[in-house]
Amino acid sequence: MRSGRAGALPAAIGALCRALPPGSRPAPEIFRLAKFDRPQASLEIWRLLYSLLKQIHEGGWTEPDTIGTQIRFVKSVLWYHGYGRPEFYQLPSDGSLGSRELLLAFSWLLNRISLLEQLLTVNRVKIGDETSVCTCEGNLPNSWKSRTEIAPEARLKSEVDVRYLQWLNGRLRFQWRSLHVDHQEQCKLLYKIHSYTVGCHIDQTIGHFSVTETDFIRQPDSYKQVLQLLESETSRLEAFLEWKRLEPVYWHWMETVLDTLTEDPNTFKSQDVCKEKSTLPNANLCCHSASNIIGEIDKLTKDLVTLHDGLHELVTCKKSAWYEKVKSRERQLPDEREFCAAVRTITEAVELKLSDLKYHCAHKKNGMHGPYRLVFKDKHSASKTGFLRPVSKKPITNVVNATEMISELQMQEAKLERELKRLQEECRHKLDQMAEGLAGVICIPPMKK
Repeated sequence: MRSGRAGALPAAIGALCRALPPGSRPAPEIFRLAKFDRPQASLEIWRLLYSLLKQIHEGGWTEPDTIGTQIRFVKSVLWYHGYGRPEFYQLPSDGSLGSRELLLAFSWLLNRISLLEQLLTVNRVKIGDETSVCTCEGNLPNSWKSRTEIAPEARLKSEVDVRYLQWLNGRLRFQWRSLHVDHQEQCKLLYKIHSYTVGCHIDQTIGHFSVTETDFIRQPDSYKQVLQLLESETSRLEAFLEWKRLEPVYWHWMETVLDTLTEDPNTFKSQDVCKEKSTLPNANLCCHSASNIIGEIDKLTKDLVTLHDGLHELVTCKKSAWYEKVKSRERQLPDEREFCAAVRTITEAVELKLSDLKYHCAHKKNGMHGPYRLVFKDKHSASKTGFLRPVSKKPITNVVNATEMISELQMQEAKLERELKRLQEECRHKLDQMAEGLAGVICIPPMKK
């Protein structure tokens, strides 16, 4: 059985490498070198992680000038996804060491964020015009939501100039506005192509050409490049199916990689100490006779009875003190008007939360996530613009009107705006409390936008 697994391991690692994008495929030998923490494999795995994560998070791969930029990017992305192994973040920025730690991080990404599936989705050949739609709530990783500490790379800088943060915020706003303008221009061009080619497509459920199909008409020779991309994608899908069949072999091999981590002099010392402690004779059990054991049991029983009586007296005293405290609080209750106003405020907040919960439960089944194809319909159809899933040739039922999607996103925007205002008010209240303790300082709050 062991020899069979050993023979299947090269096939599993080979399928894993072939399932990766063509420009990011490492040599299978890199995995063997990384198991034994060979330094010559470190740079290769750093570049591998950088290229793969760059494709997922930014949709492209542009080689930077230095390896330090790659390492900082990989560390920040892994921190975002919740990878918490401190030895990984302590690796040097020149990429000279830590190939085994990098292999562990790569395997963690395979399992935690479905790395291969995401790469296949990102690098999929898109014939139709698609858009990414998501109406799911709580897509951020739990580790990111609950994370309150500073990232390891940020800990190195204890002080950050506020003006630098303001500059970054302004740059981010400018890039966001530029992206929004570019997206609007793209929507206008798509509308022209879809409206001018209505009725030309052989599939009547779509009815119009996409940008790629229009380019085929203008440049017929361009189909050869698309055909090559489709063949490459098909080979990656076949390798992915082979990888899923041999995946247990890879994870069994990763258990041996984890075992090599324990082969450290410090761990051997601790294991030897544990073995020595486990071989020491238990003098208490050897020296006790049957009569001594019975005597100890009687003594413990008496102690338990004494503790029970003391606990009963303590509970009685606590009850009387609690009743006295409740009676004193009843005398300090506000008048009826203030009490009714407080009850009314709480009731309104509860009703608002209930309405949001009912709406969420009613629309939970309609949650959308992933790429959808853009389809334009003329005025005589039921909808002008919509999203549909290009899955099969069966009658399409998963169709969403763009108007409905816009209204859904507007409601989510209003909900987020209310939450933002609530958090801003809490921050202002805390700042006012802090300002009261500063003698001789006048705090002017910022202007509300």
